[in-house]
Amino acid sequence: MPQKIKLAVSQSYTLPTLRETLDHLASVTKSAASQGVDLILFPEAYLGGYPRTCDFGATVGSRKDAGREQFLNYFKACVDLGDTPPGAGDEWLDRKLPVAKGDEYRGDGTREFLERVARETGVFVVTGMVEKAGGSLYCAVVYVCPRLGVLGKRRKVMPTGSERLVWAQGSPSTLKAITTKVKGVKITMAAAICWENMMPLLRYSLYSQNVNLWLAPTADARDTWLPLMRTVGNEGRCFVLSAISCVKRKNLPGWITGSQPAGSVKEQPAMANGPASSSDESAADSSSAIAEESADSSQDQGNEDFVCRGGSCIVGPFGNIVKEPMWEVEDGELLVCEADFEDCERGRLDLDVAGSYSRNDAFKLTVAGLDINPPP
Repeated sequence: MPQKIKLAVSQSYTLPTLRETLDHLASVTKSAASQGVDLILFPEAYLGGYPRTCDFGATVGSRKDAGREQFLNYFKACVDLGDTPPGAGDEWLDRKLPVAKGDEYRGDGTREFLERVARETGVFVVTGMVEKAGGSLYCAVVYVCPRLGVLGKRRKVMPTGSERLVWAQGSPSTLKAITTKVKGVKITMAAAICWENMMPLLRYSLYSQNVNLWLAPTADARDTWLPLMRTVGNEGRCFVLSAISCVKRKNLPGWITGSQPAGSVKEQPAMANGPASSSDESAADSSSAIAEESADSSQDQGNEDFVCRGGSCIVGPFGNIVKEPMWEVEDGELLVCEADFEDCERGRLDLDVAGSYSRNDAFKLTVAGLDINPPP
């Protein structure tokens, strides 16, 4: 039986509200389904948003009130999956956590929305998000099966640079790989988020679980990213999907650019049952009019600048480029490929970095709270 399925990467950027972004995710997933796609990956922090260019009013030893207002706006825009700050693991996954009296489910309905999209399209959905639990935010990835719903969720263990100001550290136990069958093809998938891909021991913890599909949602648009993805594919003998948002300055949130009053964002439920419906004076003289027009034009041109150029790509299990990076394409464009997962096993003839090539009699890795043996 052929071991081939269709994979896709979406280069989508976060829209002004969670509802709009979820509606866009549903639309892109539906489009992917029409192309025969079986599994799709969305970018890091796609739901909730990556707060690019925002400093949250912080310097070493000081935080400004305006920065706290920005954090308030960001917090309101992020996703509530109904999990706990330490991460409830299987208790959350199996819906065994208590639900507030009168509520149908925990959280804001995002989990239920994603499960409905996967079920109705038949597409396995993996998406980055910023998850709130208690008073903290976590950069996360959720795996959503069309048949079984959410199969797992993980939180980024090491936010990078200024991300550490607004994102808490996730538990290494969430690095657990997910095994499922897609059209009869056994897939063992795991996500390494952005610069987690530069953590050699983290990479090895995923290789050890015999991953054949590596998911790398990212915010890194540097030209060094593609060589890293090729290294992962080659080391792990796995297919690599990498998704990043491509964003113009004009599409950053208003609370970052200053076009929206501080504290004005309202928390909006995800609507689990379905997507939301879409819904000057003259100058004193000609010289001042020309000056104003010139300033407006300059501002407009600045708004068209890319603050992130994208770079989503797909790499094969020999480090080969399957789909070249996509640059300066904003609006939910897809990279699609047919992947033969027997190529992963063909590649193990000469390299299995966590198995026959590992010298595991001499080198050992342990991860707190995580069994790094291949899952059943």
